[in-house]
Amino acid sequence: MITDFVFTSQSVTEGHPDRLCDTISDAIVDAFLRQDPASGITAECALSKNVLFLAARFASEAIVDIPELARTVINGVGYRPEDFNAAECTVVTSYIEQSKTSREINFSNIEDEQIDRISVSHQTTVFGYACRHSPELMPLPISLANQLARQLSKTKRDADIAYLSPDCTSQVGVEFVNDAPSRIDSITLVIGCDEPDSPPAFAQIEEDLRHNVINPVFKHAPVKPDNLTRITINPNGPYRRSGPATHSGMTGRKTDSDTYGSFARHCGSALSGKGPSRIDRVGAYAARYAAKNIVAAGLAAQCEVQLSYSIGFSGPVSVYLTTKETGVIEDIEIRKRLLRHFDFRLGAIIRDFELQELTQKYDGVFYQKLPVNGHFGAHGLSLPWEKTDKAELLVE
Repeated sequence: MITDFVFTSQSVTEGHPDRLCDTISDAIVDAFLRQDPASGITAECALSKNVLFLAARFASEAIVDIPELARTVINGVGYRPEDFNAAECTVVTSYIEQSKTSREINFSNIEDEQIDRISVSHQTTVFGYACRHSPELMPLPISLANQLARQLSKTKRDADIAYLSPDCTSQVGVEFVNDAPSRIDSITLVIGCDEPDSPPAFAQIEEDLRHNVINPVFKHAPVKPDNLTRITINPNGPYRRSGPATHSGMTGRKTDSDTYGSFARHCGSALSGKGPSRIDRVGAYAARYAAKNIVAAGLAAQCEVQLSYSIGFSGPVSVYLTTKETGVIEDIEIRKRLLRHFDFRLGAIIRDFELQELTQKYDGVFYQKLPVNGHFGAHGLSLPWEKTDKAELLVE
């Protein structure tokens, strides 16, 4: 078994077209749940030069101006008008409005026997993962890549760096020895430049990004860059155009960075743009919750939980667990404890995580924050599936 290797994960900032489409899709989910927590809603978005496509299928009492909502989200990112003008772009919509009688039931006070009668409407296999690389029990490469992406966006908003575009990418390579993070092998930042005709000198860009982005992120990181770490900034020179003027975006194309940066398996389905009744979203949250509690309980150094769902069933048709030979007890025993203390039925997930109420609980905006802040291991958000409140139960 190979235990010494380098693993690299990538993330993107809030202005990357794919990430922006995720944010718009989740803003639509929030808008419906804000007015009607029992809304059934699925939303998708695509973005290209001067064109915005919005699709939604909903059963709700809510009334939402979806195009105006999308324009507001785009304006908040801060593209230059020549890269994307939200006020003047062409908007194409496709809506399927279902009968209001098709709204979801209220899960806040649902009885346990009712949960068995609520079946999933999509078949899927989802994965949850946790490990001891970082305090939030996430793989270190994606944790650092996401932190760099968030710091780039913060620098764009707060620092006096006029040339920094909202559309940037980050990449971090971590060297592992005996399966544990040992050193930072590489850091790569590719930034868009909002002054394409007179880009700053490369030395200035490097100084700005080291001071405002790299140093703050790694100040408290468990593993820090050393003299041999390769730090690369815009390896192909100034990135003179960015955003939709350069590349298109679509909901669900950044599931890799939404989850574990390919360090662990993930479902290919998008997380964003789906209401609480979509098992391919909320099942991934439940699987992460289970894996994190197992690691937090000290039962393993890493854990992957796989849940498979079929249409017509209320819960998973199979539950698979592996600690990749890091468990302090046999995986089969950990699985028994998992099934004893965790309820993976769709209705139970919605009820226990209060997924219908979260938008109103967080002053009308919850799901919209996830694409940028992170669906897992998020900073600044109290996510129910990130709690380790069942760790003690698993030890027994």
